Amino acid sequence: MTPEFGLHATYSHAFRFSQADVEDFARVTGDNNPLHLDAEFAAQTPFKRPIIHGMLGASIFTKVLGTEFPGYGSVYLGQTLEFLRPMFVDTDYEVTFTVQSIDEARHIAEILGEVRDKQTGKVTTRGVAKLMHREKI
Repeated sequence: MTPEFGLHATYSHAFRFSQADVEDFARVTGDNNPLHLDAEFAAQTPFKRPIIHGMLGASIFTKVLGTEFPGYGSVYLGQTLEFLRPMFVDTDYEVTFTVQSIDEARHIAEILGEVRDKQTGKVTTRGVAKLMHREKI
């Protein structure tokens, strides 16, 4: 069932990333920073263990906005991002999207996305997506 899309509508999606996901992202992007891949190196950092690439964590935005809310047919026009806390593998997260504004004449919406650690409730990543969808906006 397609969720209702309109001003102030919200949509949530639970997810997690594995170490294999991190390794695949490093291979595809070429970002092989040991902070993401080497437990011994990461142990010497303030994080004490490897962290997920910020852009891998933020990739949940394009997954959900492009396939679920508003879904297929969405065209990304822009995205702001703030990386507020580290994200870790094998941790449960939930992203919540809230429609902040709609320009019906241009079929454009601005949608706030916030990723939260499900255990702590703390926001790890926040950003506003600007996208166009000719049928749903």
